[in-house]
Amino acid sequence: MEDWRGAWYVPCLASLETLQELCRKENLRCKSIGITKRSLKSYEVEYLCDYKVEEGKEYYLVKWKGWPESSNTWEPKKHLNCPLLLQNFLSDKNEYLSRVSKGKTLKVRNHIKALKPAIADYVVKKAKQRIALQRWKEELNRKKNHKAMILVENTVDLEGPPLDFYYINEYKPAPGINVLNGITTGCECADCPAEKCCPKEAGFILAYNKRKKLKIQPGLPIYECNSYCRCGPDCPNRIVQKGTPYSLCIFRTNNGRGWGVKTLQKIKTNSFVMEYVGEVITSEEAERRGQLYDNQGNTYLFDLDYDSDEFTVDAARYGNVSHFVNHSCDPNLQVFNVFIDNLDLRLPRIALFSTRTIKAGEELTFDYQMKGSIDLTSDSADGLSPSKKRIRTVCKCGAMCCRGYLN
Repeated sequence: MEDWRGAWYVPCLASLETLQELCRKENLRCKSIGITKRSLKSYEVEYLCDYKVEEGKEYYLVKWKGWPESSNTWEPKKHLNCPLLLQNFLSDKNEYLSRVSKGKTLKVRNHIKALKPAIADYVVKKAKQRIALQRWKEELNRKKNHKAMILVENTVDLEGPPLDFYYINEYKPAPGINVLNGITTGCECADCPAEKCCPKEAGFILAYNKRKKLKIQPGLPIYECNSYCRCGPDCPNRIVQKGTPYSLCIFRTNNGRGWGVKTLQKIKTNSFVMEYVGEVITSEEAERRGQLYDNQGNTYLFDLDYDSDEFTVDAARYGNVSHFVNHSCDPNLQVFNVFIDNLDLRLPRIALFSTRTIKAGEELTFDYQMKGSIDLTSDSADGLSPSKKRIRTVCKCGAMCCRGYLN
């Protein structure tokens, strides 16, 4: 459950079935677990659990929406008006059989009297996963602050939504860290960029061209107009602050890299794609967490080392879509430091821009070593203190120029 401020989260330990039983007993409605005013008094098929044939008639075991599994009933096929759920049931059953056959010729039996328990179990798990991923997708789209859609897809395994991940749109600072330095001034341009626009005042050129594409080299900072600037929302120097303009899909990879992100739209070269957000912590805390993450084979720490190495962004528990973007030694995204409502050089915002044209359906990647973290090659690792030595994580990016390790 989440409190009204959205700042702290307490996981509910009760199962969905227990919650449904409690709600029905007390005549309470809860849309998030499928109990509405309508479903309190009616029956709607949520998914199909099993199949059998008795006396020449086909029956399906039905899980009713908003009702616990103890209320499941066998229903004749002719009573079911749910073609999509029937299609999902058949598809999941065939998927299980094809995986078990492992490429061997599969003998299809047209007169199956009942499903084997292993098949029925798989079908139920797939149905539950489909519902969980749909709810997760709805939650992500409810919490995001940009117009583009976020989709979720898993056609690889039975993995559901991550249990300990919370979607945020901006940095979540640890106690004592101020990610907004109280800027109280902005440019006076009526039509940016003028001579005294924000980038010029900071001593740099405007980062974008007339087509709102990046025109500066990697390593140079981006200074966007802020909330105190005279210019309006259509200002050509307001790009990162508007959020990702592309619909993206969080998908399950088929080569052991966990979740990944692909674009559903074509992305042109030098376009802003997404921002990397998470908890802002001290470098000392990052070192402690890094030991734990390395043991788990995870990489979520992003050093804010544009001007110093005091702070790190940790996207392990709190983050946005960028949490799921995988590493590649030949990436299609590049990291840039951005300053908008905070001019503290120790706390830049991190933006990911395309390095080339990215086709619709292509996976998005960036080079994790571009985070500014220590390069633990065989040569450099020997000179580090024991506390700095990390377990090396094997890289699975598959690029021709793959370095072999993530760190």
